[in-house]
Order: sequence, then C-alpha cells, then structure tokens
Amino acid sequence: MIALRLTDIQKTYGDNHVLCDVNLTIEDGEFIVIVGPSGCGKTTLLRVIAGLERPDAGEIMLFDTVVNEMSPAQREVAMVFQSYALYPHLTVFKNFEFALKLAGMTSEQIQQRIDEVAQTLSLSDYLDRKPSELSGGQRQRVALGRALVRKPRMFLFDEPLSNLDAALRMNTRIEIADLHRTLKTPILYVTHDQTEAMTLADRIVVMRAGRIEQIGAPLELYNTPNNRFVAGFIGSPAMNFIEPDLLPGLEAACIGVRPEHLFIAEDGRLSGKVLLHERLGTDTHVIADVGAGQKLTVRLPGQWEFERGAPIAFDFADADAVLFDAQDNRIIVDEPISL
Repeated sequence: MIALRLTDIQKTYGDNHVLCDVNLTIEDGEFIVIVGPSGCGKTTLLRVIAGLERPDAGEIMLFDTVVNEMSPAQREVAMVFQSYALYPHLTVFKNFEFALKLAGMTSEQIQQRIDEVAQTLSLSDYLDRKPSELSGGQRQRVALGRALVRKPRMFLFDEPLSNLDAALRMNTRIEIADLHRTLKTPILYVTHDQTEAMTLADRIVVMRAGRIEQIGAPLELYNTPNNRFVAGFIGSPAMNFIEPDLLPGLEAACIGVRPEHLFIAEDGRLSGKVLLHERLGTDTHVIADVGAGQKLTVRLPGQWEFERGAPIAFDFADADAVLFDAQDNRIIVDEPISL
C-alpha cells in the first residue's frame, strides 16, 4: 500500500523557489530519510505534507486520499520538531494528554494510551515532571511520545536528534529504529547526520535547491551516485574528485574515489604533500595537497603519524573509481576506467 505520493509539488516564497516539481512515493512501513544542504527545502517539504504550509501546485496523497485541502489534524500524521516543541508549563503526562483530549478520548482511554507509550520510551517515572526538570535525551523522548500517543498513520521527523550530544544521539537513534521495527509506521525523517541517514533509512532522498537529485537505498547512493553532487554529499569523509588536469589520460571527465579506496604507494599515480592528519583511533585521515589547486583525503585503517609538508604518494584500483562527465557532472556508467 502506498502511504504517501507527492506529485509535482511546488512551493515559492516571492522569487525563491523552495520546492520545484517534487515527486516522491513512499510505501507503507518504509523509513525514508531526506538529506541535503541547508536551505534545500527539506523542512518545507515536511511542513507541506503535515499541512502546516500549502503547496502552490501539485498533489499530496496520503493513504489513497488527496489531502491538499485537509487541515493538519485531519491528515493523521505526527511531526516531531528539532526544538522538541513541548509545553514548558505542563508535566510530561499533561503534554501527552493534550492531543488526546482534543481527540475526545475518555480519561480511561487516555490513561491507558499514556501508560503504554511511557513504558515503551522508559518515561513512566517522569510523568509528573515538567520539561525543565528533564535531560535533553528525556525531553526528546517526550517529544517522540507526544507523537506516539496519537497513533498517527505517518511520522514526520525534522532533525529530532540535532540538539543531543553524540552518545545520546546514538542511543535515541537506536530507540527510533526499534520503534519503527515494532510499529511499522512509515517515517519521513530529515537529518544532516550521515550516520543517521545511512543506518536508519530504507531509502535516502537527496535534495538540492528544492529538487530531488536521487532516491535509493543507502549503499546504492554510496556506490553508484547519479551525479557528482550526490557523490560528494553522501559519505564522510566526502568522495575525492580528481580533475582532468591531475591525471594523464583524463580529458572530458573527472574521477571520483572514496577516501578508503586510496592507499599509500611509492610509485602511485598521485603525489603531493601532507597538509593535515586526523587521528581517529581506528582510522587516520590524511589531507594532502596534490597540486593544481586540489586536495585529497585518504582514509587509512589503523594509527599513522605524518609530518606536515612531508611528501606522500598514493594510488587507487580503477575498479574502485567512478567516472563523471566534466561538463554536466553526471555519472558515466558505460565507459570503463583505465589509466
């Protein structure tokens, strides 16, 4: 069953085209992650789906119903915001209760629903506390719980973990993944975090300047990006791009190589000087100036030490490289790389 179908969605603010002919179909139960640079339209797209913004053109269909003219309350979606959006003067229980009272549920139904959600999110001991008395991770779980108690047909998450520290982000990410496996409710999730996108998503949507650049499974986008933008956006550290003036034999194309596919070689085809090396414990990242105004990042397994300015040479297997057209930046899939 199709949970969401967006057809030719457009949204403008004055001369600013925030969404340009966005087309997207999400199956029931899918976990879809939207990524892209700031200002590309990710949050606006969620707001349009939720009914908080009206599209200037296009059709929004939720579970076989066109909802363009429906109010947010009628759409049966729940949105979790980056800022938590909790009522600071209400207890956790009252935050949960608010939407259920508006829905006309009885006191017994409300109590049962809140008890279920509080137990699921390990919040049963905090129902009498106000948001100011909770940690950041607990407040985020309350925001999740306030969406869960409504039992929506779809969840919309707008960078819900960005205010948490690294450890809490990981723990809450695991909780969200577990909830999705349990509830099987479709999720549309916006993030800037590469780890969140790669680990949570069934499919990733990459946006740029209001348009969808590519949709695919995480490893599909990582291994076979449609174009240079997607290749450079998916993956951390980002893909290296070797321009035509750096390698003999390249003319109207550039080569993309992931940092982990570069290796040190005395007679390597690429050489330069070490600018910086980053010690990450399990890995070492080396940033090298290879001339012609280009810098490349090498990801080496293990622990390495380098002197700034030291000469370095490295290479890659042709099979690990991707070829992009130097004019339109599209991937070239029918031409083998051989240098």
